[in-house]
Amino acid sequence: MTVSRRRLLTGAIQTTAAAVTATALGGRTAFADAPPPGVHPADAPLPGAHPPVPSPFLWAEFKAAPYTHPQIPNVARSGYNGGERTFPRRPVRANVLHYGARPDGSADAAPAINRAIADVGERGGGTVLLPSGTYRIDDVIQLGYSNVTLRGEGSGTTKLFATRSLTDVIGVYGSRYGGTKSAWSWAGGLVWVCPRERYRTLTDAIKAKAWPFEGWTGNERDEWQTLATITAVAKQGDFTVTVDNASALRRGDRVLLRLADDVAHSLLDHMAGDVDGTAGYDWSDKTKVLSYVPYEWPARVTAVRGHRVTLDRPLPLDTRPGWAPKLTTLIDPVINSGVEGLTIEMVETPQSQHLLDKGYNGLALQCAWDCWADDVHVVNVDNGFLLVAAKGSTLRRTRVSGRGSHHPYCCREGSHDNLIEDFAIDQRTVIPAPAGTQLHGINVEGLSSYNVWSRGRMDMGTFDTHRGLPFANVRTEITVFNDGSHGGEASAGPLYGARFTHWNVIVTNGRAGCVKIDDIAPYSATVGISEVTPFGQIDVPDFTGPLHSRLESYGTPAVTPPNLYEAQRHICG
Repeated sequence: MTVSRRRLLTGAIQTTAAAVTATALGGRTAFADAPPPGVHPADAPLPGAHPPVPSPFLWAEFKAAPYTHPQIPNVARSGYNGGERTFPRRPVRANVLHYGARPDGSADAAPAINRAIADVGERGGGTVLLPSGTYRIDDVIQLGYSNVTLRGEGSGTTKLFATRSLTDVIGVYGSRYGGTKSAWSWAGGLVWVCPRERYRTLTDAIKAKAWPFEGWTGNERDEWQTLATITAVAKQGDFTVTVDNASALRRGDRVLLRLADDVAHSLLDHMAGDVDGTAGYDWSDKTKVLSYVPYEWPARVTAVRGHRVTLDRPLPLDTRPGWAPKLTTLIDPVINSGVEGLTIEMVETPQSQHLLDKGYNGLALQCAWDCWADDVHVVNVDNGFLLVAAKGSTLRRTRVSGRGSHHPYCCREGSHDNLIEDFAIDQRTVIPAPAGTQLHGINVEGLSSYNVWSRGRMDMGTFDTHRGLPFANVRTEITVFNDGSHGGEASAGPLYGARFTHWNVIVTNGRAGCVKIDDIAPYSATVGISEVTPFGQIDVPDFTGPLHSRLESYGTPAVTPPNLYEAQRHICG
């Protein structure tokens, strides 16, 4: 029977309230009946189950202060184009068959597909069509143009079959932090949405063994133009900042808010919620997290009035003078491009040892803004979907299957305001996992903020908060067999910043680690999760003293609103 008033990915779900079953649709979604008149879908009850728990106190508090709540971040504008529900349906400007691609897998189709993308991109945009069939690719599919859609005819009928890894195609990609690790363990995709110049810079650096910084300003972090200096304190949740001179700014501009740290590391303290325990935390040896600042947050200008500049979404942090707050230029991102309706399958190889991945990676969005993926299935990957310095993008109806992966989903290097919804991680086909391999799950790290994972089925993995002080992220309406582990080396600093929220989560094997976070994450909210027990991975808080975190409706993963993101869209979107 129908599980919810909203789309749900499928699977057998055991709850403490009732046993309910959804119809399997191969990773796609199902629509339920419309809610009663006057009831928003986000607040509709679950038919057939026991009556839902009334709205938590935390939800009432959030509605009273939706931009400044201390534990729950405002993620109403996360996702493509501020949370827009439909993606552009562009006319077909190129059919890859006309460029010589063969749909029977008999020859390398990557050159033909890349020529078609370039032709459409250079003409201003449109859709590149991959008719049904299997297309062998022996190279990276590089989508480096804005306003281009790479579209198959459905993940069940159009397949890209990758025969070579990123190591084979580009070369060994080492870590900029040294050692023998392979950066393909967390970067790059065999379908790679990335600005052309950034892609060239990255691949040239990799070949020269000069490992690059992958974020919004690359290795030239101090060379980008300052457009305006912020001269007054604005608070987290404000939309408007005061600048010294706004003459270089126009409505519609895409800019970068940059916040530097000070010698006392008060910016990092602020990301952790300014809890008392930050005063005793030693940041000095956390070299990896220190390398992530300045904090870089892309935003669009919506209004300029004198010295007042209004942005398209609320500020993620305060803009205190000691952090040299300013608006700057940034790399030209890929904007409004998407990948739709296809499977990306790798030739099956054994899963590599931890951090030695060859780079059989699926789809990567890097320096991509207002981009999307829809109905994309990856199989036999090292890493499935990677958001690397991605902004305001949506992954919808995505799925990871096959022999087992390191990061099914990875969100890092200053990725902000992204939405991953209607997603699935299937149980691995190679059981048990090979010795020395590692499984994470839905990952976030590297000062990434205001990202949302919504309506997910995880047959394996965990809520991988991977150090590097991510903050203000939401996971909501997810069912998880919690058997993965978080990652992150000690030099990356704290696991959690402030305002992490887990809302309506069913843990089918009762394991607490990484899901019940009220005793480890500062200023966090754990609301409506099933009963869990600490076993397996057990962590201790990074900060001493009170964490000011909240636990509500514990043991009852059926609180209203069922989906925190959709409910926020209803009142704030």
